[in-house]
Amino acid sequence: MLFISTSGALGRYVELPVPVTIATRGILAFFLLLVYCKWKGISLKVRPQDFALVFISGMLMGLHWLSYFYSLQMSNVAIGMLSLFTYPVITSFLEPLLLKTKFQKVHLLLGGLVLLGIYFLAPDFNLENSSTIAIGIGILSALFYALRNLILKSKIKNYHGSTLMVYQTATIGLFLLPSLFFVEADRLLGQWEGLVALAVMTTAVGHTLFLMTFKHFTITSVSIISSVQPVYGIIIGAVFLSEIPTLTTIFGGILILSSVIIESIRSSK
Repeated sequence: MLFISTSGALGRYVELPVPVTIATRGILAFFLLLVYCKWKGISLKVRPQDFALVFISGMLMGLHWLSYFYSLQMSNVAIGMLSLFTYPVITSFLEPLLLKTKFQKVHLLLGGLVLLGIYFLAPDFNLENSSTIAIGIGILSALFYALRNLILKSKIKNYHGSTLMVYQTATIGLFLLPSLFFVEADRLLGQWEGLVALAVMTTAVGHTLFLMTFKHFTITSVSIISSVQPVYGIIIGAVFLSEIPTLTTIFGGILILSSVIIESIRSSK
């Protein structure tokens, strides 16, 4: 969670068009993960019957990254990250439908807390307000993310997390590769620190570790526990970007993250 939460500050720090940032992130992460898999002897073989789902999950991951970074650019780290965390709510309703798991009524309560928290992020729901639009895009990103996680939940038992991330980053990098031809090389190289940090810390390390947790918890439990990400992200944004959240944002975040404590206690029991 700590590694993945760097995405908020880095998404704001890198001053490039979003498709260019995501394409570079995907390509760099692909090569890093490929070298890692070869070094550790991790198999890259995917069964033919699984390839379609792995490909679809890569496309969903790319859409998630794109919409999430647009949300960050239109608002700030706090609003961008907290709006994304409607995905535990979406997951709790989709998981019983897609994976045939038992629906737990307590997730309705946790989902309500998250939705109430989202309300306090932007109490003025005006479509001319960039923050309101950013929240909407963040919720769309959450939908893509929830679907991607649910698709991979059924496959993670058969593959190493790094193997799945190799194929996902390859899919993202390939489809967004044309965007690199519309940006000057000097401008791209001038942002190398942020791009490398995104590829290494956030993507190669963070998302691989995140996928490995799918072996031990339900997707809903993982997604709700991972709501600690905005706490890390907001602190990182405050320290490095001087973005201090408003009181209403903090209150909304408290409501959202209270679901983390409840689900953590339930999971430990």
